[in-house]
Amino acid sequence: MVGMKNTRSSERGAISGMLFAVIGLSVLVLGLGVFSIWAFVAYTEAQDDVDQKLRIARIEAAQEQAEKDEEDFAQREKEPTKTFRAPDDYCGLRFQYPKTWSAHWSERITNGGDFQAYLNPDYVPPIHNSEQFALRVTIEARDFDDVLKRYDNLIAKGDLKQSSSSSQGHQGVRLTGNFSKNIRGDAVLYRCRSLTITVQTDVLDTFKTDFQSIVSTLDYNE
Repeated sequence: MVGMKNTRSSERGAISGMLFAVIGLSVLVLGLGVFSIWAFVAYTEAQDDVDQKLRIARIEAAQEQAEKDEEDFAQREKEPTKTFRAPDDYCGLRFQYPKTWSAHWSERITNGGDFQAYLNPDYVPPIHNSEQFALRVTIEARDFDDVLKRYDNLIAKGDLKQSSSSSQGHQGVRLTGNFSKNIRGDAVLYRCRSLTITVQTDVLDTFKTDFQSIVSTLDYNE
């Protein structure tokens, strides 16, 4: 009888151990399954995120390339350039400007008055003080130093920055900054005998490259 009891106890112990093992294995399998599902979901989300970032990157790259192509085309359309030439009485001022621009001479006076011209892409809008132009040209019968003094207050306040300018061997002054409330531009001033030449862009952020190119070709008769 004692032997039978010990045998039954051993069987119950073996069964209990096996049960615990089965339960533990089941928990482990379940845990591995849950982890696998979590890992798969995480991988899928990460892959989707990577794919989305790649799609966005490709779209942005395509947009940047399109913008660059458009800009390159616009630059090519400006060439070859046209020649601007003021009357000989106004130093025969000349420079190259984009062929896609139009030029308008508002005044062409040969008896000592001021010469003014306006240049703009496509067409020149009506002339008034608040209008912004890609380029404006003024040749006036005023002393260079007197013309420069007009800007003393703006320079003193820091609205304009003064520096030197040179083109085709001519030396002048460059003014960059806020000329008025709605005009942030760049201007070069040159002395020509008793006349003063001012060439200015009213929209520096837009026409900076064009202005640089124009100024580099600027020439006149001393």
